Amino acid sequence: MRAVPHPIPYQGSKRLLAPLILEHFPTQVDTLYEPFVGSAAISLAAAGRSLAATFRIGDSLAPLVDIWKRILTDPETLAADYACLWGAQQADPRAFYGEVRDAYNADGGAARLLYLLARCVKNAVRFSNAGAFNQSPDNRRLGRTPARMRRALLAAHELLRGRAQAVPGDYADAIHDATPDDLVYMDPPYQGTSGGGDSRYHRSFDRPRFVRDLGTLLDRGVPFLISLDGRTGAKTYGPALPAELGLTRVELHAGRSSQATLSGRRTETYESLYMSPTLATEGMSLRRSIHEAAPRLSGSRRRRRDMLPDV
Repeated sequence: MRAVPHPIPYQGSKRLLAPLILEHFPTQVDTLYEPFVGSAAISLAAAGRSLAATFRIGDSLAPLVDIWKRILTDPETLAADYACLWGAQQADPRAFYGEVRDAYNADGGAARLLYLLARCVKNAVRFSNAGAFNQSPDNRRLGRTPARMRRALLAAHELLRGRAQAVPGDYADAIHDATPDDLVYMDPPYQGTSGGGDSRYHRSFDRPRFVRDLGTLLDRGVPFLISLDGRTGAKTYGPALPAELGLTRVELHAGRSSQATLSGRRTETYESLYMSPTLATEGMSLRRSIHEAAPRLSGSRRRRRDMLPDV
């Protein structure tokens, strides 16, 4: 299978963890909901493996959803708009980045946001308290070339064409229509990075409300997966979700901490993946938690695991 496209460079993207997360998918999904879409890494990976019939992606950051709308409907024009911005920066990349950032903060714009994401430091979005994009440019590079960006945009379009919908707004509204035949994947702002003075997200995350909304999904019988917090070495980010929800948690190895590496330390990072009871009890092939021995698979569970694509 061809490589999964990655059109939106986004720090925190689940692109590298996607194969591990897909191992916990049901074998049949009518609609995959991804209401904290970001780079849509899970939807793209699932589409590449035909793990869902249709897709509904969304985000509270409307210009980000506008990027996805244009990928779905008119990727060539988006690619051309990006190419114009990329080419116009050549004389003074640092100053031009500031001009585009100011224009985006004043009037939005999908192509502007795509350019900023491609050029900003570590592809890491940062917002002011007022919600303005304020990340600095990475002055060592000019961002993805127009040719490479066009290929990625068109490849994502081909994967999702005719079977995906992009909607801006609150995550709860985006998943309101989900049924037991669907799957909701959520990658909300991590408590370890979204509070206090950290500005990686354009608005704060209401964790108590999120927990209540999970209870609503459970009452409706809607299966879901959640990537939330984790740990680096002995340092844990954020408390676990409440035990009374009855969720199963596994830890996925996310690789070596880049910050620790810069400090000369070798520290491994793990992210938590929570799954709803229906996924954990329907015989899914649960990936081994680093804290627990892998369970012996029954015949039915072994057959279901064999149906999953190679990753």
